[in-house]
Amino acid sequence: MSSADLFRTACRYIPGGVNSPVRAFRAVGGEPFFVSKAEGSRLFTVDGKELVDYVGTWGPAILGHAPDSVIAAICATASRGTSFGVPNPLEPEMAELICGLVPSVEKVRMVNSGTEATMSCIRLARGYTGRDKVIKFEGCYHGHVDGLLVKAGSGALTHSQIDSAGVPKAYAELTLCLPFNDLAAVEEAFAANPGEIAAIILEPVPANAGLYLPEDGYLEGLRELCTQHGAVLIFDEVMTGFRLAPGGAQEIYGVTPDLTALGKVIGGGLPVGAFGGKAEIMDYLSPEGPVYQAGTLSGNPVAMAAGLTQLRELISGGGWSQLEERGRQFEEAMQPAIANLPVTFHRIGSMFCLYFQKGPVRNLADARQSNTKAFAKFFHACLDGGVYFAPSQFEAGFLSVAHSEADIAFTAEVASSALASVAADIS
Repeated sequence: MSSADLFRTACRYIPGGVNSPVRAFRAVGGEPFFVSKAEGSRLFTVDGKELVDYVGTWGPAILGHAPDSVIAAICATASRGTSFGVPNPLEPEMAELICGLVPSVEKVRMVNSGTEATMSCIRLARGYTGRDKVIKFEGCYHGHVDGLLVKAGSGALTHSQIDSAGVPKAYAELTLCLPFNDLAAVEEAFAANPGEIAAIILEPVPANAGLYLPEDGYLEGLRELCTQHGAVLIFDEVMTGFRLAPGGAQEIYGVTPDLTALGKVIGGGLPVGAFGGKAEIMDYLSPEGPVYQAGTLSGNPVAMAAGLTQLRELISGGGWSQLEERGRQFEEAMQPAIANLPVTFHRIGSMFCLYFQKGPVRNLADARQSNTKAFAKFFHACLDGGVYFAPSQFEAGFLSVAHSEADIAFTAEVASSALASVAADIS
């Protein structure tokens, strides 16, 4: 069946024809394609097309698609059983590895998604502090958690639905949503809500409204304010964890949160999440403490095997230096194409975003000034040329160690041609 045939069938039985809104092409027009297989830096569609992929299953494919070592680990583990409902030896192995890599994590608990991880962090912070209110930032997406779908990024932003129906007003009222990179706004929020704020949660590098970076002193300032007011600082590193560095963004910026949400890379392409932090806080979790959290498939042996194999290969192969080099090559290759256009290119490590506007882009309000119609034309021109970027202006792109210099050169050529075709729309 062709992608068009499959999508028609999907629309009959699946809302919108997709199982996650970010897969839809609503923001760029047209219909999503369906993939028959993925390997290395490439996707192969059911229509017989080969694409250089910069979505990387939204981040986890850091070694590229279907690396031999990960596939072998999955097969070997699955042959012994796919789920037990009791502890398996890979769970403490994963916990020890995470605690050894992430600076702030003394204890960790596995879950099944990034959404579960952030949701659990919020509940734990509230239980630990005895407070109810939470500060989040415009454009930072923390999964489809009721109280955090307030001016969120990712799919909610892409489809012009920043808030979600079905979220009780009382939940939203407990979430204070502030502009990113505005420390004064955070100070004012603490002053206006004395003794009521349980936590600040943020992506230290927001990657769900495109990609923009924390300004000098901003993360440090948040750390100081949380310490001063007795609030829990939560870093959502579902995207950045184990991708930007072994210890994530907190290692790069030298700022230590109290709790960290993780996911993506630690599952090797399988559903997974984790959250961890100070032992003093983590011990508030059941069965040690009064904060309940549970999951039938948490610590699933197949997911643990895949994630452990991927992480160990990154460590032994110098993966993060390779990723930085790929990112540098990609940025240099793109510079000639964008040199004379009103576009802004952001990159950190192996993550990047091309905004169709002049900079600076430092928060959601800036990002929303981007020319989304021009981006849509650019997206389809690249797709026609054999390069797949995320189907939204408001998503980050991802490189992997499987992307070659030839892939990057090819991508720059396709992107340059695509930019030339939309230059009149953005100049």
